[in-house]
Amino acid sequence: MTDFDGSDLKNRGFLGFRRFRDLDLLEVPREPGVYAVLRDGTQIPHVLDASVGGWFKGKDPTMDRDVLTAKLSHSADTLYIGKADKGSGNRGLRKRITEFVRFGNGEPVGHWGGRCIWQLADSQDLQIAWLPVLDRLASELETELIEEFVRTYSSLPFANLRR
Repeated sequence: MTDFDGSDLKNRGFLGFRRFRDLDLLEVPREPGVYAVLRDGTQIPHVLDASVGGWFKGKDPTMDRDVLTAKLSHSADTLYIGKADKGSGNRGLRKRITEFVRFGNGEPVGHWGGRCIWQLADSQDLQIAWLPVLDRLASELETELIEEFVRTYSSLPFANLRR
C-alpha cells in the first residue's frame, strides 16, 4: 500500500521537498509537472479561524474551521496534489508554484486550488515537492495520483476540493 509520505513521493521521482519558509523559487523547474504539499510528523495541524491566503476578486479564501479540522483526521502526509500544465503561455511548475506561494503570502493571486493549505497555522513549515512531467499532460498524472489517493484513503487529499 502506498501512503503518500515523503519517502513514497521520492520513490515516484518527486524532487524538492522544501519547507515553504525555505523555498527558493529559482530551484523549481520551469517544465510542466505535478506538485504535492506534505506535512511532516504525526500531529494534526491546527486550523486557523481565518486564512492567510489572498482574497481574489473580492472572495475570502477562508473555509469553515470545523470542516477543515475534520478533513485532517486521516493519516496522509500529502495534503494537496496540484498540476502545472503548459496550456497557453508558460504555465510550468515554477510559475504555478510561485502563484501558489504568493497566494499564501496574502497576495490577491488567482490560485484558488489548494487554498485550505493557507488556513493551517504551520503552513510555512509544510513541504512542497515537484515532479516534472514531459512525456504526457501533467493533468493526466495529477488525476491518476488523486484517484490513487482516494482509493487508498477513501477521501481526497485535505486541500483538494474536487476530483
